[in-house]
Amino acid sequence: MVGDAGVVSRLPSYEELAAQVVKLHELVVEQARVIETLRTENAQLRARLAQSPRNSHKPPSTEGYGKPAPKSRRGRTDRKSGGQDGHEGRTLRQVKAPDEIVVHRPQACAGCGRSLADAPVVSTEARQVFDVPPIALRVVEHRLQHTRCSCGQVSMADVPAGVCAPARYGPGVRGLATYLLAGQYLPLARTAELLTELFGARISQGSLAQWYADAADGLDGFDETLKTALSCAPVLGADETGIRVEGALAWVHAARTDSLTRYTVSARRGAQAMKEAGVLPALAPDTVLVTDFWAPYWNFDVRHAVCGAHLGRELVAAAEVPGQEVWATKLDQLLLEICRVSNRARDVGADGFADSLLVKYRCRYNELIEAGWVANPGHRPGQRGKRRRPKHVNLLDRLDTHRHEVLRFAEDLRVPFTNNGSEQDVRPLKIKMKISGCLRTMAGAQTFVRLRSYLSTARKQGQSAHAAMRALHEGNPWMPATTS
Repeated sequence: MVGDAGVVSRLPSYEELAAQVVKLHELVVEQARVIETLRTENAQLRARLAQSPRNSHKPPSTEGYGKPAPKSRRGRTDRKSGGQDGHEGRTLRQVKAPDEIVVHRPQACAGCGRSLADAPVVSTEARQVFDVPPIALRVVEHRLQHTRCSCGQVSMADVPAGVCAPARYGPGVRGLATYLLAGQYLPLARTAELLTELFGARISQGSLAQWYADAADGLDGFDETLKTALSCAPVLGADETGIRVEGALAWVHAARTDSLTRYTVSARRGAQAMKEAGVLPALAPDTVLVTDFWAPYWNFDVRHAVCGAHLGRELVAAAEVPGQEVWATKLDQLLLEICRVSNRARDVGADGFADSLLVKYRCRYNELIEAGWVANPGHRPGQRGKRRRPKHVNLLDRLDTHRHEVLRFAEDLRVPFTNNGSEQDVRPLKIKMKISGCLRTMAGAQTFVRLRSYLSTARKQGQSAHAAMRALHEGNPWMPATTS
Protein backbone atom coordinates (compact mmCIF):
# COMPACT_ATOMS: atom_id res chain seq x y z
CA MET A 1 0.00 0.00 0.00
CA VAL A 2 1.37 3.45 -1.01
CA GLY A 3 0.99 6.38 1.40
CA ASP A 4 0.68 10.13 0.70
CA ALA A 5 4.45 10.57 0.65
CA GLY A 6 4.92 7.68 -1.65
CA VAL A 7 6.18 5.44 1.14
CA VAL A 8 5.04 1.90 0.98
CA SER A 9 3.38 0.85 4.32
CA ARG A 10 2.60 -2.73 5.15
CA LEU A 11 -0.76 -3.79 6.60
CA PRO A 12 -0.44 -5.76 9.90
CA SER A 13 -0.77 -9.46 9.54
CA TYR A 14 -3.51 -11.53 11.09
CA GLU A 15 -1.12 -12.79 13.77
CA GLU A 16 -0.11 -9.20 14.72
CA LEU A 17 -3.73 -8.10 14.91
CA ALA A 18 -4.55 -11.12 17.06
CA ALA A 19 -1.67 -10.27 19.44
CA GLN A 20 -2.88 -6.67 19.73
CA VAL A 21 -6.39 -7.89 20.49
CA VAL A 22 -5.01 -10.15 23.23
CA LYS A 23 -3.03 -7.24 24.76
CA LEU A 24 -6.08 -4.97 24.64
CA HIS A 25 -8.18 -7.67 26.26
CA GLU A 26 -5.60 -8.10 29.05
CA LEU A 27 -5.56 -4.31 29.50
CA VAL A 28 -9.34 -4.20 29.75
CA VAL A 29 -9.33 -7.03 32.30
CA GLU A 30 -6.65 -5.30 34.37
CA GLN A 31 -8.50 -2.01 34.23
CA ALA A 32 -11.71 -3.73 35.32
CA ARG A 33 -9.82 -5.27 38.25
CA VAL A 34 -8.38 -1.90 39.25
CA ILE A 35 -11.79 -0.23 38.91
CA GLU A 36 -13.38 -2.87 41.12
CA THR A 37 -10.60 -2.49 43.69
CA LEU A 38 -11.00 1.28 43.71
CA ARG A 39 -14.77 0.93 43.91
CA THR A 40 -14.43 -1.36 46.94
CA GLU A 41 -11.93 0.97 48.62
CA ASN A 42 -14.18 3.94 47.90
CA ALA A 43 -17.14 2.15 49.47
CA GLN A 44 -15.04 1.26 52.52
CA LEU A 45 -13.84 4.86 52.92
CA ARG A 46 -17.38 6.18 52.55
CA ALA A 47 -18.57 3.69 55.17
CA ARG A 48 -15.75 4.77 57.47
CA LEU A 49 -16.64 8.43 57.04
CA ALA A 50 -20.26 7.58 57.85
CA GLN A 51 -19.30 5.91 61.13
CA SER A 52 -20.47 7.60 64.31
CA PRO A 53 -21.00 6.57 67.93
CA ARG A 54 -24.53 5.58 66.89
CA ASN A 55 -23.42 2.83 64.49
CA SER A 56 -19.87 1.96 65.59
CA HIS A 57 -17.57 1.75 68.60
CA LYS A 58 -16.25 5.28 68.08
CA PRO A 59 -16.46 7.39 71.26
CA PRO A 60 -18.65 10.52 71.23
CA SER A 61 -15.56 12.72 71.61
CA THR A 62 -14.52 11.92 68.00
CA GLU A 63 -17.52 13.70 66.45
CA GLY A 64 -16.31 17.26 67.03
CA TYR A 65 -18.57 20.29 66.95
CA GLY A 66 -20.49 19.23 63.85
CA LYS A 67 -22.17 16.23 65.46
CA PRO A 68 -25.92 15.85 64.97
CA ALA A 69 -28.47 16.10 67.74
CA PRO A 70 -28.35 13.03 70.00
CA LYS A 71 -30.82 10.30 69.20
CA SER A 72 -31.56 7.84 71.97
CA ARG A 73 -32.07 4.17 71.20
CA ARG A 74 -34.49 3.91 74.10
CA GLY A 75 -38.16 3.62 73.28
CA ARG A 76 -40.84 5.89 74.68
CA THR A 77 -42.33 4.98 78.05
CA ASP A 78 -45.20 6.30 80.14
CA ARG A 79 -42.76 7.85 82.63
CA LYS A 80 -42.57 11.62 82.93
CA SER A 81 -39.22 13.33 82.52
CA GLY A 82 -37.26 14.25 85.62
CA GLY A 83 -37.23 12.57 89.01
CA GLN A 84 -39.63 9.68 89.41
CA ASP A 85 -42.17 9.18 92.20
CA GLY A 86 -40.48 7.92 95.36
CA HIS A 87 -37.09 9.40 94.49
CA GLU A 88 -35.71 11.11 97.61
CA GLY A 89 -33.69 13.71 95.74
CA ARG A 90 -30.63 15.55 97.01
CA THR A 91 -31.99 18.97 97.84
CA LEU A 92 -30.11 20.81 100.58
CA ARG A 93 -32.16 20.43 103.74
CA GLN A 94 -31.95 21.98 107.20
CA VAL A 95 -30.34 20.04 110.03
CA LYS A 96 -31.78 19.64 113.53
CA ALA A 97 -28.57 20.53 115.39
CA PRO A 98 -26.69 23.40 113.72
CA ASP A 99 -23.14 24.18 114.84
CA GLU A 100 -23.98 27.79 115.65
CA ILE A 101 -27.21 29.74 116.20
CA VAL A 102 -27.36 33.49 115.55
CA VAL A 103 -30.53 35.26 116.74
CA HIS A 104 -31.73 38.29 114.79
CA ARG A 105 -34.31 40.51 116.52
CA PRO A 106 -36.12 43.43 114.88
CA GLN A 107 -35.20 46.79 116.42
CA ALA A 108 -38.21 48.92 115.41
CA CYS A 109 -41.82 48.34 114.35
CA ALA A 110 -42.24 48.22 110.62
CA GLY A 111 -45.61 50.00 111.02
CA CYS A 112 -45.30 52.80 113.62
CA GLY A 113 -41.56 52.85 114.19
CA ARG A 114 -41.67 52.17 117.96
CA SER A 115 -38.83 50.30 119.67
CA LEU A 116 -39.33 46.54 119.97
CA ALA A 117 -36.73 45.96 122.71
CA ASP A 118 -39.34 44.66 125.19
CA ALA A 119 -41.82 43.25 122.66
CA PRO A 120 -42.71 39.54 123.02
CA VAL A 121 -41.49 37.06 120.37
CA VAL A 122 -44.53 35.50 118.65
CA SER A 123 -42.73 33.23 116.17
CA THR A 124 -39.28 32.38 114.82
CA GLU A 125 -38.26 31.55 111.27
CA ALA A 126 -35.10 29.48 110.87
CA ARG A 127 -32.80 29.83 107.87
CA GLN A 128 -29.54 27.89 107.68
CA VAL A 129 -26.38 28.67 105.71
CA PHE A 130 -24.00 25.80 104.98
CA ASP A 131 -20.39 26.88 104.62
CA VAL A 132 -16.86 25.80 105.50
CA PRO A 133 -14.82 27.52 108.18
CA PRO A 134 -11.55 29.24 107.24
CA ILE A 135 -9.07 26.51 106.30
CA ALA A 136 -5.83 26.47 108.26
CA LEU A 137 -3.29 23.85 109.27
CA ARG A 138 -3.61 22.60 112.83
CA VAL A 139 -0.23 21.81 114.37
CA VAL A 140 -0.04 19.18 117.10
CA GLU A 141 3.26 18.90 118.94
CA HIS A 142 4.20 15.49 120.32
CA ARG A 143 6.70 15.74 123.17
CA LEU A 144 8.42 12.43 123.72
CA GLN A 145 9.72 12.42 127.23
CA HIS A 146 12.94 10.67 128.19
CA THR A 147 13.12 9.35 131.75
CA ARG A 148 16.05 7.91 133.67
CA CYS A 149 15.53 4.83 135.79
CA SER A 150 17.28 4.32 139.11
CA CYS A 151 19.39 1.71 137.30
CA GLY A 152 20.71 4.46 135.06
CA GLN A 153 18.87 3.40 131.88
CA VAL A 154 17.18 6.24 129.92
CA SER A 155 13.88 5.28 128.27
CA MET A 156 11.90 7.24 125.66
CA ALA A 157 8.13 7.24 125.30
CA ASP A 158 6.68 5.15 122.50
CA VAL A 159 6.43 7.09 119.23
CA PRO A 160 2.79 7.38 118.07
CA ALA A 161 1.94 6.07 114.60
CA GLY A 162 2.72 8.61 111.90
CA VAL A 163 5.02 10.71 114.12
CA CYS A 164 8.30 9.71 112.50
CA ALA A 165 10.04 13.04 111.89
CA PRO A 166 10.60 16.35 113.69
CA ALA A 167 8.07 17.96 111.33
CA ARG A 168 5.80 16.30 108.80
CA TYR A 169 2.36 16.61 107.28
CA GLY A 170 -0.34 14.40 108.73
CA PRO A 171 -2.73 11.94 107.07
CA GLY A 172 -5.36 14.63 106.45
CA VAL A 173 -3.07 16.68 104.22
CA ARG A 174 -1.53 13.61 102.59
CA GLY A 175 -4.93 12.02 102.00
CA LEU A 176 -6.34 15.17 100.43
CA ALA A 177 -3.29 15.57 98.17
CA THR A 178 -3.46 11.95 97.00
CA TYR A 179 -7.21 12.22 96.44
CA LEU A 180 -6.71 15.29 94.23
CA LEU A 181 -4.04 13.48 92.20
CA ALA A 182 -5.72 10.08 91.82
CA GLY A 183 -9.37 10.98 92.29
CA GLN A 184 -9.61 14.33 90.49
CA TYR A 185 -6.66 13.81 88.08
CA LEU A 186 -4.97 17.12 88.95
CA PRO A 187 -1.35 17.43 87.80
CA LEU A 188 1.38 17.77 90.42
CA ALA A 189 1.93 21.48 89.80
CA ARG A 190 -1.73 22.41 90.08
CA THR A 191 -2.17 20.24 93.19
CA ALA A 192 0.80 21.93 94.87
CA GLU A 193 -0.59 25.34 93.94
CA LEU A 194 -4.05 24.51 95.29
CA LEU A 195 -2.76 23.16 98.61
CA THR A 196 -0.49 26.17 99.03
CA GLU A 197 -3.47 28.48 98.54
CA LEU A 198 -5.65 26.49 100.97
CA PHE A 199 -3.17 25.94 103.78
CA GLY A 200 -0.76 28.83 103.41
CA ALA A 201 2.14 26.36 103.48
CA ARG A 202 4.32 25.57 100.51
CA ILE A 203 4.13 21.87 99.57
CA SER A 204 6.66 20.66 97.01
CA GLN A 205 5.85 18.50 94.02
CA GLY A 206 8.44 16.00 95.23
CA SER A 207 6.51 15.53 98.47
CA LEU A 208 3.29 15.01 96.53
CA ALA A 209 4.88 12.37 94.34
CA GLN A 210 6.26 10.56 97.39
CA TRP A 211 2.88 10.57 99.17
CA TYR A 212 1.27 9.27 95.99
CA ALA A 213 3.69 6.35 95.77
CA ASP A 214 3.46 5.60 99.50
CA ALA A 215 -0.32 5.36 99.26
CA ALA A 216 -0.15 2.79 96.48
CA ASP A 217 2.47 0.77 98.41
CA GLY A 218 0.00 0.47 101.28
CA LEU A 219 -2.60 -1.32 99.14
CA ASP A 220 -1.03 -4.80 98.94
CA GLY A 221 -3.61 -6.37 101.25
CA PHE A 222 -6.47 -4.50 99.58
CA ASP A 223 -5.37 -5.66 96.12
CA GLU A 224 -5.18 -9.31 97.16
CA THR A 225 -8.63 -9.11 98.75
CA LEU A 226 -9.99 -7.45 95.63
CA LYS A 227 -8.48 -10.00 93.27
CA THR A 228 -9.84 -12.91 95.32
CA ALA A 229 -13.33 -11.38 95.52
CA LEU A 230 -13.49 -10.76 91.77
CA SER A 231 -12.30 -14.28 91.03
CA CYS A 232 -15.26 -15.63 93.05
CA ALA A 233 -17.88 -13.35 91.49
CA PRO A 234 -20.71 -15.22 89.70
CA VAL A 235 -20.98 -12.51 87.00
CA LEU A 236 -17.99 -10.42 85.96
CA GLY A 237 -17.52 -7.67 83.40
CA ALA A 238 -14.23 -6.96 81.63
CA ASP A 239 -12.96 -4.31 79.27
CA GLU A 240 -9.70 -2.68 78.19
CA THR A 241 -8.59 0.71 76.95
CA GLY A 242 -5.41 2.18 75.55
CA ILE A 243 -3.30 4.79 77.36
CA ARG A 244 0.04 6.44 76.67
CA VAL A 245 2.92 5.41 78.93
CA GLU A 246 6.48 6.61 78.31
CA GLY A 247 5.32 7.94 74.96
CA ALA A 248 4.17 4.50 73.77
CA LEU A 249 0.82 2.73 73.70
CA ALA A 250 -0.05 0.63 76.75
CA TRP A 251 -3.27 -1.00 77.92
CA VAL A 252 -5.35 -0.86 81.08
CA HIS A 253 -7.49 -3.93 81.75
CA ALA A 254 -10.51 -3.69 84.03
CA ALA A 255 -12.28 -6.53 85.83
CA ARG A 256 -15.39 -5.37 87.65
CA THR A 257 -18.74 -6.00 89.28
CA ASP A 258 -21.29 -3.50 90.55
CA SER A 259 -19.39 -3.32 93.85
CA LEU A 260 -15.76 -4.01 92.90
CA THR A 261 -13.27 -2.62 90.38
CA ARG A 262 -9.70 -3.71 89.69
CA TYR A 263 -7.40 -2.17 87.09
CA THR A 264 -4.09 -3.48 85.83
CA VAL A 265 -1.76 -1.98 83.23
CA SER A 266 0.42 -3.76 80.70
CA ALA A 267 2.39 -3.02 77.56
CA ARG A 268 0.31 -5.77 75.93
CA ARG A 269 -3.37 -5.92 75.17
CA GLY A 270 -4.25 -9.55 74.58
CA ALA A 271 -4.80 -12.73 76.57
CA GLN A 272 -1.28 -12.79 78.01
CA ALA A 273 -1.82 -9.45 79.77
CA MET A 274 -5.18 -10.69 81.08
CA LYS A 275 -3.50 -13.83 82.45
CA GLU A 276 -0.82 -11.75 84.15
CA ALA A 277 -3.55 -9.66 85.83
CA GLY A 278 -4.64 -12.86 87.58
CA VAL A 279 -8.42 -12.45 87.72
CA LEU A 280 -9.78 -14.03 84.55
CA PRO A 281 -7.63 -17.22 84.73
CA ALA A 282 -8.95 -17.84 88.26
CA LEU A 283 -12.65 -17.71 87.28
CA ALA A 284 -14.75 -20.82 87.79
CA PRO A 285 -16.20 -22.50 84.68
CA ASP A 286 -19.74 -21.49 85.67
CA THR A 287 -18.81 -17.80 86.01
CA VAL A 288 -20.45 -15.54 83.44
CA LEU A 289 -17.97 -13.17 81.79
CA VAL A 290 -19.63 -10.17 80.09
CA THR A 291 -17.52 -8.62 77.31
CA ASP A 292 -17.71 -7.49 73.72
CA PHE A 293 -16.87 -9.92 70.91
CA TRP A 294 -13.09 -9.35 71.17
CA ALA A 295 -11.42 -12.72 70.58
CA PRO A 296 -8.85 -12.87 73.45
CA TYR A 297 -11.63 -12.99 76.05
CA TRP A 298 -12.79 -16.27 74.56
CA ASN A 299 -9.52 -17.96 75.61
CA PHE A 300 -10.91 -18.37 79.13
CA ASP A 301 -13.01 -21.38 80.08
CA VAL A 302 -16.12 -19.62 81.40
CA ARG A 303 -19.69 -18.96 80.30
CA HIS A 304 -19.60 -15.93 78.03
CA ALA A 305 -22.16 -13.17 77.53
CA VAL A 306 -21.99 -10.52 74.81
CA CYS A 307 -22.62 -6.80 75.29
CA GLY A 308 -25.96 -5.84 73.73
CA ALA A 309 -24.92 -2.21 73.31
CA HIS A 310 -22.04 -3.21 71.03
CA LEU A 311 -24.35 -5.46 69.03
CA GLY A 312 -26.94 -2.68 68.75
CA ARG A 313 -24.46 -0.27 67.19
CA GLU A 314 -23.26 -2.93 64.76
CA LEU A 315 -26.83 -3.80 63.78
CA VAL A 316 -27.58 -0.12 63.14
CA ALA A 317 -24.57 -0.01 60.81
CA ALA A 318 -25.68 -3.22 59.09
CA ALA A 319 -29.18 -1.81 58.55
CA GLU A 320 -27.63 1.09 56.62
CA VAL A 321 -26.24 -1.34 54.00
CA PRO A 322 -28.60 -1.76 51.02
CA GLY A 323 -30.46 -5.07 51.20
CA GLN A 324 -29.77 -5.64 54.91
CA GLU A 325 -32.36 -3.32 56.45
CA VAL A 326 -35.03 -5.90 57.32
CA TRP A 327 -33.16 -8.57 59.27
CA ALA A 328 -30.74 -6.15 60.96
CA THR A 329 -33.43 -3.71 62.11
CA LYS A 330 -35.78 -6.44 63.32
CA LEU A 331 -33.00 -8.25 65.18
CA ASP A 332 -31.98 -5.01 66.88
CA GLN A 333 -35.60 -4.40 67.89
CA LEU A 334 -35.92 -7.98 69.16
CA LEU A 335 -32.90 -7.66 71.45
CA LEU A 336 -34.22 -4.38 72.84
CA GLU A 337 -37.62 -5.98 73.42
CA ILE A 338 -36.08 -8.88 75.33
CA CYS A 339 -34.04 -6.37 77.33
CA ARG A 340 -37.18 -4.49 78.39
CA VAL A 341 -38.89 -7.72 79.41
CA SER A 342 -35.84 -8.84 81.41
CA ASN A 343 -35.73 -5.48 83.20
CA ARG A 344 -39.38 -5.78 84.16
CA ALA A 345 -38.79 -9.35 85.35
CA ARG A 346 -35.98 -8.17 87.64
CA ASP A 347 -38.15 -5.35 88.97
CA VAL A 348 -40.79 -7.82 90.15
CA GLY A 349 -38.20 -10.20 91.62
CA ALA A 350 -38.40 -12.96 89.00
CA ASP A 351 -35.40 -15.27 88.64
CA GLY A 352 -35.92 -16.13 84.97
CA PHE A 353 -38.21 -16.25 81.95
CA ALA A 354 -40.93 -18.81 81.53
CA ASP A 355 -39.72 -21.64 79.33
CA SER A 356 -42.40 -20.95 76.71
CA LEU A 357 -41.40 -17.28 76.46
CA LEU A 358 -37.73 -18.13 76.14
CA VAL A 359 -38.49 -20.66 73.38
CA LYS A 360 -40.54 -18.03 71.58
CA TYR A 361 -37.71 -15.52 71.66
CA ARG A 362 -35.18 -18.10 70.48
CA CYS A 363 -37.41 -19.01 67.54
CA ARG A 364 -37.78 -15.38 66.49
CA TYR A 365 -34.01 -14.93 66.83
CA ASN A 366 -33.33 -17.99 64.66
CA GLU A 367 -35.79 -16.81 62.01
CA LEU A 368 -34.06 -13.43 61.73
CA ILE A 369 -30.63 -15.08 61.48
CA GLU A 370 -31.96 -17.23 58.63
CA ALA A 371 -33.39 -14.12 56.96
CA GLY A 372 -29.94 -12.57 57.21
CA TRP A 373 -28.34 -15.48 55.37
CA VAL A 374 -31.04 -15.34 52.70
CA ALA A 375 -30.13 -11.68 52.17
CA ASN A 376 -26.47 -12.67 51.75
CA PRO A 377 -26.33 -15.62 49.33
CA GLY A 378 -22.88 -17.04 48.75
CA HIS A 379 -21.62 -16.13 52.22
CA ARG A 380 -23.08 -18.97 54.27
CA PRO A 381 -20.59 -20.81 56.48
CA GLY A 382 -19.31 -23.96 54.84
CA GLN A 383 -19.78 -22.80 51.25
CA ARG A 384 -16.81 -23.45 49.00
CA GLY A 385 -14.61 -20.67 47.72
CA LYS A 386 -13.03 -17.73 49.48
CA ARG A 387 -14.71 -14.34 49.21
CA ARG A 388 -14.00 -11.17 51.09
CA ARG A 389 -16.89 -10.83 53.52
CA PRO A 390 -18.26 -7.40 54.44
CA LYS A 391 -18.68 -6.33 58.06
CA HIS A 392 -22.38 -7.06 58.21
CA VAL A 393 -21.78 -10.66 57.11
CA ASN A 394 -19.09 -11.12 59.77
CA LEU A 395 -21.57 -9.75 62.31
CA LEU A 396 -24.25 -12.14 61.06
CA ASP A 397 -21.84 -15.06 61.37
CA ARG A 398 -21.00 -14.13 64.97
CA LEU A 399 -24.68 -13.74 65.85
CA ASP A 400 -25.33 -17.18 64.34
CA THR A 401 -22.34 -18.93 65.97
CA HIS A 402 -22.83 -17.45 69.44
CA ARG A 403 -26.60 -17.53 69.85
CA HIS A 404 -26.51 -18.62 73.49
CA GLU A 405 -23.91 -15.99 74.40
CA VAL A 406 -25.99 -13.24 72.79
CA LEU A 407 -29.14 -14.31 74.66
CA ARG A 408 -27.38 -15.12 77.94
CA PHE A 409 -29.00 -12.12 79.61
CA ALA A 410 -32.43 -13.65 78.91
CA GLU A 411 -31.42 -17.11 80.10
CA ASP A 412 -29.85 -15.81 83.33
CA LEU A 413 -31.33 -12.62 84.82
CA ARG A 414 -28.17 -12.00 86.86
CA VAL A 415 -26.47 -11.10 83.59
CA PRO A 416 -26.86 -7.50 82.36
CA PHE A 417 -27.89 -6.76 78.79
CA THR A 418 -24.84 -4.55 78.20
CA ASN A 419 -21.27 -4.25 79.38
CA ASN A 420 -21.76 -0.51 79.90
CA GLY A 421 -20.61 -0.79 83.50
CA SER A 422 -17.17 -1.88 82.32
CA GLU A 423 -17.01 0.95 79.78
CA GLN A 424 -17.96 3.45 82.49
CA ASP A 425 -15.25 2.06 84.75
CA VAL A 426 -12.50 2.56 82.12
CA ARG A 427 -13.71 6.07 81.23
CA PRO A 428 -11.70 7.73 84.07
CA LEU A 429 -8.53 6.54 82.35
CA LYS A 430 -9.48 8.60 79.31
CA ILE A 431 -10.11 11.64 81.51
CA LYS A 432 -6.63 11.20 82.96
CA MET A 433 -5.17 11.09 79.45
CA LYS A 434 -7.02 14.24 78.40
CA ILE A 435 -5.70 16.14 81.40
CA SER A 436 -2.16 14.80 81.63
CA GLY A 437 -1.47 13.65 78.07
CA CYS A 438 0.42 10.55 79.17
CA LEU A 439 1.94 8.78 82.15
CA ARG A 440 5.69 9.17 82.23
CA THR A 441 6.69 5.74 83.54
CA MET A 442 5.18 2.28 83.77
CA ALA A 443 5.74 2.35 87.54
CA GLY A 444 3.69 5.57 87.71
CA ALA A 445 0.96 3.96 85.61
CA GLN A 446 0.84 0.96 87.97
CA THR A 447 0.60 3.32 90.95
CA PHE A 448 -2.26 5.21 89.30
CA VAL A 449 -4.36 2.13 88.41
CA ARG A 450 -3.87 0.68 91.90
CA LEU A 451 -5.14 3.87 93.52
CA ARG A 452 -8.01 4.07 91.00
CA SER A 453 -9.03 0.51 91.95
CA TYR A 454 -9.18 1.59 95.60
CA LEU A 455 -11.18 4.76 94.93
CA SER A 456 -13.60 3.17 92.45
CA THR A 457 -14.40 0.26 94.76
CA ALA A 458 -14.86 2.62 97.73
CA ARG A 459 -17.33 4.76 95.79
CA LYS A 460 -19.28 1.72 94.60
CA GLN A 461 -19.69 0.60 98.21
CA GLY A 462 -20.91 4.00 99.39
CA GLN A 463 -17.66 5.19 100.95
CA SER A 464 -16.24 8.69 100.80
CA ALA A 465 -13.22 8.55 98.49
CA HIS A 466 -11.49 11.29 100.48
CA ALA A 467 -12.13 9.53 103.80
CA ALA A 468 -10.89 6.25 102.35
CA MET A 469 -7.69 7.95 101.17
CA ARG A 470 -7.12 9.48 104.59
CA ALA A 471 -7.54 6.05 106.21
CA LEU A 472 -4.96 4.70 103.77
CA HIS A 473 -2.42 7.31 104.87
CA GLU A 474 -3.22 6.51 108.51
CA GLY A 475 -1.99 2.99 107.81
CA ASN A 476 -5.46 1.50 108.07
CA PRO A 477 -6.79 1.21 104.48
CA TRP A 478 -10.49 0.69 104.00
CA MET A 479 -11.28 -2.89 102.98
CA PRO A 480 -14.22 -3.77 100.72
CA ALA A 481 -17.15 -5.99 101.56
CA THR A 482 -16.62 -9.06 99.36
CA THR A 483 -19.94 -10.91 99.64
CA SER A 484 -21.69 -11.28 96.29
